[in-house]
Amino acid sequence: MALIKLSAVERRKLSIFFTCLILAVGAWLFFALSNKYEYQVKAMVNFKNLPQNKAFNPLQSDTVLLDIEGSGWQLLFTKLRFYPKEVKVDLKALERKNFVTFSDQLYSINNSYSSDQKIRSVKPDTLYFDFTTRKVKRVPIRLSNDLNFVNQFGQSAKTILKPDFVTVTGPQEVLDKIKYWDTDTFVVKKIKATILDKVALKKPSEANITIFPANVEIKIPVEQFTEKVLFIPIKVINNKQYLNVKLVPDKVKITFMVSLSDYSIVHEDNFDAVVDLNLWKYDNANQLPVQITKRRAFTRIRRTDPLQVNFMIKR
Repeated sequence: MALIKLSAVERRKLSIFFTCLILAVGAWLFFALSNKYEYQVKAMVNFKNLPQNKAFNPLQSDTVLLDIEGSGWQLLFTKLRFYPKEVKVDLKALERKNFVTFSDQLYSINNSYSSDQKIRSVKPDTLYFDFTTRKVKRVPIRLSNDLNFVNQFGQSAKTILKPDFVTVTGPQEVLDKIKYWDTDTFVVKKIKATILDKVALKKPSEANITIFPANVEIKIPVEQFTEKVLFIPIKVINNKQYLNVKLVPDKVKITFMVSLSDYSIVHEDNFDAVVDLNLWKYDNANQLPVQITKRRAFTRIRRTDPLQVNFMIKR
């Protein structure tokens, strides 16, 4: 099929036509997006000025539907998720009643946004709350961490938290479910020295829960580790008939990593090695695997030799 051949003049006219068309569409789009439109977005409810003397439970969802007036540009950005993702509600009114209304707070809510878009209404307009007496509970803090040590270095003693308890305030039925409180994940890489730092506690997921303090000091002792070898006597467990059991060999060689400060004080009594005679009684095993059931804290076992031992039973 032959292509249509255009002269230079025809090509120039066609180019001018498409240029004008693009400019016209661009101008129309610019003016269209400059007009005012009404649209709806979902937003999370965030509370401020919480009542100090009573706990509360919201009786509806933590998301609301905002009716917003804004330009077409803002509507476009809304579709692209460039919009306020939360709306702050002042709970000061709860000191004298059990509900708050968005219509009473629209002026202050709109002032909190820097853009020209304006919230016209909120659905639902009224938020209701159920009140209970606020209770106080102290729970231990649990450190959540992601640590990475330089080769030959490691944690050499227990992590110290100051304070190690957090005070939680809220409704009794919620406090009963709280057994501990996590920190934010504390991430440090390439560690080769003791860590002294602060870490924030996780923020409460419910608005009617408060915690104190908001962060804690942490100390993670770190030392260089070295290799050490010990020979541990092997014990027989589940020998309920008190049989005369001879193990060959009767000791296991363990190779482990230990901090330099603990090297001289770690000895055989810090470890327990056992074999289970039930494996012979019920599974007819002809060799018994060696299990290390106790070891000194912050030591890292690298090898055990042998992994299994022979045995003889004298009746």
